[in-house]
Amino acid sequence: MKYLLKSAIIGFLVSLVLVPILIINGIHNDSLVYEYTDKKSIPSKRVGIVFGALVYPNHTLSPILRDRVDAAIELYHLHRIQKMLMSGDNGRIQYDEVTAMKDYAIHHNVPSSDIILDYAGFDTYDTCYRAHKIFELNEAILVTQRYHLARALYTCRKLGINAVGLALQDFELYPDLQVPYSIREYGADLKAWWQLNVTHPAPKFLGNPLPIK
Repeated sequence: MKYLLKSAIIGFLVSLVLVPILIINGIHNDSLVYEYTDKKSIPSKRVGIVFGALVYPNHTLSPILRDRVDAAIELYHLHRIQKMLMSGDNGRIQYDEVTAMKDYAIHHNVPSSDIILDYAGFDTYDTCYRAHKIFELNEAILVTQRYHLARALYTCRKLGINAVGLALQDFELYPDLQVPYSIREYGADLKAWWQLNVTHPAPKFLGNPLPIK
């Protein structure tokens, strides 16, 4: 009996380690075929989704976010995308990621008419869910760093968007972020799998459809 109990405990502990690893590997393996690093070779899509990130109090984009918007601007000028859906956090009056992103893009010769803002993209799940249900996207290019792209692709594709992604450099440029961001992404991958396969929550905010013309 003690042997069986010990074996059961060991098996349980091993599963606690192996199951998350298998889930995360599955997310990354499923997404790999849709990832691109060359802006000129990525398949053209009408809309590029640019995921928000930290904006400083002076309305300046953080380096991670600036890299995302710069890449989207280049895709636009290469005619790989025609519109940008900028999705981020505007949950407080004094904090507005998407307007800062839009202002930056306009300053770099992207017409305001080709920029659409989603003020309620509080996380990757909400951004992808709203992109499909509110903005009625069935396909898109996702613009984000490599560490985040697999989860973004997995989420969007599971929610009905035929997405490909542009994988931007991350820890080569920002080595100090590798440990904290990798740890955070480990938990975020598991949360995404749980949401997409078990709980299927609605985003924090929905609303009436606003199809991108």
